[in-house]
Amino acid sequence: MSDRLRDKVAIVTGASSAGPGWGNGKAAAVRFAREGAKVLCVDRGGGARETMKVIVAEGGDAEAFQADVTVAQQVRDMVQRCVARFGRVDILHNNVGIDRVGGPVDTSEESWEQVVRTNLTSQFLTCKYTLPVMQDQGAGAIINMSSIAAIRWVGAPSIGYASSKAAVIQFTQTVALEYASKGIRANTIVLGVVRTPALENWVNTVSDDPAQLWRRLDDSSPRGRIGDAWDAANAAVFLASDEANYVNGTTIVVDGGLSATMRI
Repeated sequence: MSDRLRDKVAIVTGASSAGPGWGNGKAAAVRFAREGAKVLCVDRGGGARETMKVIVAEGGDAEAFQADVTVAQQVRDMVQRCVARFGRVDILHNNVGIDRVGGPVDTSEESWEQVVRTNLTSQFLTCKYTLPVMQDQGAGAIINMSSIAAIRWVGAPSIGYASSKAAVIQFTQTVALEYASKGIRANTIVLGVVRTPALENWVNTVSDDPAQLWRRLDDSSPRGRIGDAWDAANAAVFLASDEANYVNGTTIVVDGGLSATMRI
Protein backbone atom coordinates (compact mmCIF):
# COMPACT_ATOMS: atom_id res chain seq x y z
CA MET A 1 0.00 0.00 0.00
CA SER A 2 1.14 3.50 -0.80
CA ASP A 3 -0.56 6.80 0.03
CA ARG A 4 -0.85 8.64 -3.27
CA LEU A 5 -4.66 8.40 -3.10
CA ARG A 6 -5.08 8.21 0.66
CA ASP A 7 -8.48 9.44 1.90
CA LYS A 8 -9.82 9.66 -1.67
CA VAL A 9 -12.95 7.90 -2.92
CA ALA A 10 -13.09 6.55 -6.48
CA ILE A 11 -15.83 5.32 -8.76
CA VAL A 12 -14.43 2.97 -11.38
CA THR A 13 -16.83 1.91 -14.13
CA GLY A 14 -16.18 -1.23 -16.13
CA ALA A 15 -14.29 -2.52 -13.09
CA SER A 16 -14.11 -6.12 -14.24
CA SER A 17 -12.54 -8.33 -16.90
CA ALA A 18 -13.91 -10.14 -19.93
CA GLY A 19 -12.29 -13.31 -18.61
CA PRO A 20 -9.50 -14.51 -16.30
CA GLY A 21 -6.78 -11.92 -15.93
CA TRP A 22 -6.71 -8.15 -15.79
CA GLY A 23 -8.93 -5.81 -17.76
CA ASN A 24 -8.28 -2.08 -17.71
CA GLY A 25 -11.05 -1.24 -15.26
CA LYS A 26 -10.20 -4.08 -12.89
CA ALA A 27 -6.52 -3.14 -12.83
CA ALA A 28 -7.34 0.53 -12.26
CA ALA A 29 -9.67 -0.24 -9.34
CA VAL A 30 -7.04 -2.41 -7.67
CA ARG A 31 -4.25 0.12 -8.28
CA PHE A 32 -6.39 2.89 -6.80
CA ALA A 33 -7.01 0.79 -3.71
CA ARG A 34 -3.33 -0.07 -3.37
CA GLU A 35 -2.66 3.67 -3.31
CA GLY A 36 -5.12 4.13 -0.44
CA ALA A 37 -8.38 4.99 -2.19
CA LYS A 38 -11.78 3.60 -1.26
CA VAL A 39 -13.33 2.22 -4.44
CA LEU A 40 -16.84 1.69 -5.72
CA CYS A 41 -16.34 -1.01 -8.37
CA VAL A 42 -19.06 -0.75 -10.98
CA ASP A 43 -20.06 -3.17 -13.73
CA ARG A 44 -23.34 -4.15 -15.34
CA GLY A 45 -22.71 -7.83 -14.57
CA GLY A 46 -21.24 -9.58 -11.56
CA GLY A 47 -17.59 -9.10 -12.45
CA ALA A 48 -17.11 -6.13 -10.13
CA ARG A 49 -17.59 -8.43 -7.15
CA GLU A 50 -14.41 -10.28 -8.08
CA THR A 51 -12.52 -6.98 -8.23
CA MET A 52 -13.93 -5.98 -4.85
CA LYS A 53 -12.80 -9.31 -3.37
CA VAL A 54 -9.25 -8.73 -4.59
CA ILE A 55 -9.19 -5.29 -2.97
CA VAL A 56 -10.67 -6.47 0.32
CA ALA A 57 -8.31 -9.45 0.45
CA GLU A 58 -5.40 -7.02 0.19
CA GLY A 59 -6.74 -4.97 3.09
CA GLY A 60 -8.44 -2.25 1.05
CA ASP A 61 -11.94 -0.83 1.24
CA ALA A 62 -14.27 -1.42 -1.70
CA GLU A 63 -17.84 -2.16 -2.64
CA ALA A 64 -19.27 -3.69 -5.80
CA PHE A 65 -22.20 -2.00 -7.51
CA GLN A 66 -24.16 -3.32 -10.47
CA ALA A 67 -25.22 -0.68 -12.98
CA ASP A 68 -25.59 -0.15 -16.69
CA VAL A 69 -23.92 3.22 -17.14
CA THR A 70 -25.87 3.91 -20.34
CA VAL A 71 -29.04 4.19 -18.22
CA ALA A 72 -29.48 7.52 -16.42
CA GLN A 73 -31.38 6.21 -13.38
CA GLN A 74 -28.80 3.52 -12.74
CA VAL A 75 -25.99 6.06 -12.98
CA ARG A 76 -27.81 8.34 -10.54
CA ASP A 77 -28.20 5.40 -8.16
CA MET A 78 -24.50 4.60 -8.55
CA VAL A 79 -23.40 8.06 -7.48
CA GLN A 80 -25.88 8.17 -4.62
CA ARG A 81 -24.63 4.81 -3.38
CA CYS A 82 -21.02 5.99 -3.45
CA VAL A 83 -21.85 9.06 -1.40
CA ALA A 84 -23.95 7.03 1.03
CA ARG A 85 -21.21 4.42 1.49
CA PHE A 86 -18.07 6.56 1.43
CA GLY A 87 -19.29 10.14 1.95
CA ARG A 88 -17.89 11.71 -1.24
CA VAL A 89 -16.59 11.15 -4.78
CA ASP A 90 -13.05 12.33 -5.48
CA ILE A 91 -12.26 10.31 -8.60
CA LEU A 92 -14.41 9.18 -11.52
CA HIS A 93 -12.69 6.76 -13.87
CA ASN A 94 -14.67 5.71 -16.97
CA ASN A 95 -13.57 2.39 -18.51
CA VAL A 96 -16.69 1.15 -20.27
CA GLY A 97 -16.37 0.66 -24.02
CA ILE A 98 -17.19 -1.62 -26.95
CA ASP A 99 -16.02 -1.96 -30.54
CA ARG A 100 -17.88 -2.99 -33.69
CA VAL A 101 -16.12 -3.46 -37.03
CA GLY A 102 -17.69 -1.64 -39.94
CA GLY A 103 -17.50 1.45 -42.13
CA PRO A 104 -20.13 4.13 -42.79
CA VAL A 105 -22.06 2.04 -45.33
CA ASP A 106 -22.11 -1.41 -43.75
CA THR A 107 -22.53 -0.27 -40.13
CA SER A 108 -26.17 -0.46 -39.11
CA GLU A 109 -27.87 2.40 -37.33
CA GLU A 110 -28.44 0.08 -34.37
CA SER A 111 -24.74 -0.77 -34.16
CA TRP A 112 -23.73 2.89 -34.45
CA GLU A 113 -26.13 3.93 -31.70
CA GLN A 114 -25.05 1.10 -29.41
CA VAL A 115 -21.36 1.96 -29.74
CA VAL A 116 -21.88 5.70 -29.28
CA ARG A 117 -24.17 5.17 -26.31
CA THR A 118 -21.74 2.78 -24.64
CA ASN A 119 -18.53 4.69 -25.35
CA LEU A 120 -19.68 8.31 -25.16
CA THR A 121 -23.13 8.69 -23.64
CA SER A 122 -22.07 6.60 -20.64
CA GLN A 123 -19.33 9.15 -19.87
CA PHE A 124 -21.79 12.00 -20.32
CA LEU A 125 -24.15 10.38 -17.79
CA THR A 126 -21.48 9.56 -15.21
CA CYS A 127 -20.16 13.12 -15.41
CA LYS A 128 -23.68 14.55 -15.31
CA TYR A 129 -24.39 12.98 -11.94
CA THR A 130 -20.89 13.07 -10.44
CA LEU A 131 -19.96 16.67 -11.22
CA PRO A 132 -22.50 18.24 -8.81
CA VAL A 133 -21.01 16.16 -5.97
CA MET A 134 -17.47 17.19 -6.89
CA GLN A 135 -18.53 20.83 -7.24
CA ASP A 136 -20.01 20.82 -3.74
CA GLN A 137 -16.73 19.36 -2.46
CA GLY A 138 -14.68 21.90 -4.40
CA ALA A 139 -12.45 19.17 -5.84
CA GLY A 140 -12.44 16.13 -8.08
CA ALA A 141 -10.61 14.30 -10.85
CA ILE A 142 -12.21 12.69 -13.89
CA ILE A 143 -10.33 10.24 -16.10
CA ASN A 144 -11.94 9.11 -19.34
CA MET A 145 -10.64 6.29 -21.51
CA SER A 146 -10.17 6.84 -25.24
CA SER A 147 -8.12 5.00 -27.84
CA ILE A 148 -5.48 5.60 -30.48
CA ALA A 149 -8.32 4.84 -32.89
CA ALA A 150 -9.48 8.35 -32.03
CA ILE A 151 -6.37 9.87 -33.57
CA ARG A 152 -5.09 7.31 -36.09
CA TRP A 153 -6.35 4.78 -38.61
CA VAL A 154 -5.74 1.41 -36.93
CA GLY A 155 -5.98 -0.88 -39.91
CA ALA A 156 -9.67 -1.80 -39.97
CA PRO A 157 -12.89 0.22 -40.35
CA SER A 158 -14.58 0.73 -36.99
CA ILE A 159 -16.28 4.03 -37.64
CA GLY A 160 -18.54 4.01 -34.59
CA TYR A 161 -15.67 3.15 -32.27
CA ALA A 162 -13.23 5.65 -33.78
CA SER A 163 -15.80 8.46 -33.86
CA SER A 164 -17.01 7.91 -30.31
CA LYS A 165 -13.49 7.68 -28.94
CA ALA A 166 -12.53 10.89 -30.74
CA ALA A 167 -15.59 12.57 -29.22
CA VAL A 168 -14.47 11.46 -25.76
CA ILE A 169 -11.35 13.62 -26.09
CA GLN A 170 -13.30 16.80 -26.84
CA PHE A 171 -16.02 15.95 -24.35
CA THR A 172 -13.40 15.62 -21.63
CA GLN A 173 -11.69 18.88 -22.58
CA THR A 174 -15.03 20.71 -22.49
CA VAL A 175 -15.74 19.39 -19.00
CA ALA A 176 -12.22 20.28 -17.90
CA LEU A 177 -12.44 23.90 -18.97
CA GLU A 178 -15.95 24.50 -17.66
CA TYR A 179 -15.13 23.12 -14.21
CA ALA A 180 -11.48 24.13 -13.82
CA SER A 181 -12.33 27.10 -11.61
CA LYS A 182 -14.33 24.79 -9.36
CA GLY A 183 -11.36 22.63 -8.45
CA ILE A 184 -12.25 19.79 -10.82
CA ARG A 185 -9.83 18.31 -13.35
CA ALA A 186 -10.71 16.10 -16.34
CA ASN A 187 -8.24 14.29 -18.57
CA THR A 188 -8.23 11.56 -21.19
CA ILE A 189 -6.07 8.47 -21.51
CA VAL A 190 -5.58 7.58 -25.17
CA LEU A 191 -4.78 3.89 -24.96
CA GLY A 192 -2.95 1.78 -27.50
CA VAL A 193 -2.97 -1.99 -27.90
CA VAL A 194 -2.85 -3.71 -24.51
CA ARG A 195 -3.16 -7.36 -23.64
CA THR A 196 -6.38 -7.88 -21.73
CA PRO A 197 -8.89 -10.75 -21.57
CA ALA A 198 -11.06 -8.85 -24.05
CA LEU A 199 -8.21 -8.68 -26.58
CA GLU A 200 -7.38 -12.33 -25.95
CA ASN A 201 -10.98 -13.25 -26.72
CA TRP A 202 -10.78 -11.25 -29.94
CA VAL A 203 -7.50 -12.81 -31.03
CA ASN A 204 -8.81 -16.32 -30.39
CA THR A 205 -11.97 -15.52 -32.35
CA VAL A 206 -10.49 -13.93 -35.47
CA SER A 207 -7.27 -15.91 -35.92
CA ASP A 208 -6.55 -19.52 -36.87
CA ASP A 209 -3.06 -18.99 -35.48
CA PRO A 210 -3.34 -16.84 -32.31
CA ALA A 211 0.38 -17.15 -31.55
CA GLN A 212 1.25 -15.62 -34.90
CA LEU A 213 -1.20 -12.77 -34.36
CA TRP A 214 0.25 -12.06 -30.93
CA ARG A 215 3.70 -11.86 -32.54
CA ARG A 216 2.36 -9.42 -35.11
CA LEU A 217 0.84 -7.27 -32.38
CA ASP A 218 4.08 -7.27 -30.40
CA ASP A 219 6.09 -6.47 -33.52
CA SER A 220 3.86 -3.46 -34.20
CA SER A 221 5.06 -1.84 -30.99
CA PRO A 222 8.25 0.24 -31.15
CA ARG A 223 9.40 -1.41 -27.93
CA GLY A 224 8.78 -4.93 -29.28
CA ARG A 225 5.78 -5.85 -27.15
CA ILE A 226 2.34 -4.49 -26.47
CA GLY A 227 1.30 -3.18 -23.08
CA ASP A 228 -1.06 -4.52 -20.48
CA ALA A 229 -3.82 -3.25 -18.23
CA TRP A 230 -1.34 -2.12 -15.58
CA ASP A 231 0.16 0.40 -17.99
CA ALA A 232 -3.24 2.05 -18.30
CA ALA A 233 -3.86 1.78 -14.55
CA ASN A 234 -0.55 3.43 -13.68
CA ALA A 235 -1.39 6.41 -15.89
CA ALA A 236 -4.81 6.64 -14.22
CA VAL A 237 -3.25 6.70 -10.76
CA PHE A 238 -1.08 9.64 -11.76
CA LEU A 239 -4.02 11.58 -13.20
CA ALA A 240 -6.13 10.85 -10.11
CA SER A 241 -3.41 11.91 -7.69
CA ASP A 242 -2.45 15.35 -6.42
CA GLU A 243 0.77 14.96 -8.43
CA ALA A 244 -1.36 15.85 -11.46
CA ASN A 245 -2.82 18.94 -9.80
CA TYR A 246 -1.81 21.13 -12.76
CA VAL A 247 -2.76 18.60 -15.46
CA ASN A 248 -6.16 19.44 -16.86
CA GLY A 249 -7.99 19.20 -20.18
CA THR A 250 -5.32 17.14 -21.88
CA THR A 251 -4.67 13.66 -23.21
CA ILE A 252 -2.00 11.22 -22.12
CA VAL A 253 -1.14 8.71 -24.83
CA VAL A 254 -0.26 5.30 -23.41
CA ASP A 255 0.75 3.20 -26.41
CA GLY A 256 4.49 2.50 -26.27
CA GLY A 257 5.03 5.03 -29.05
CA LEU A 258 2.79 3.26 -31.58
CA SER A 259 0.82 6.34 -32.64
CA ALA A 260 4.06 8.21 -33.28
CA THR A 261 5.08 5.70 -35.96
CA MET A 262 3.81 4.85 -39.45
CA ARG A 263 3.44 1.14 -38.65
CA ILE A 264 -0.32 1.03 -38.12
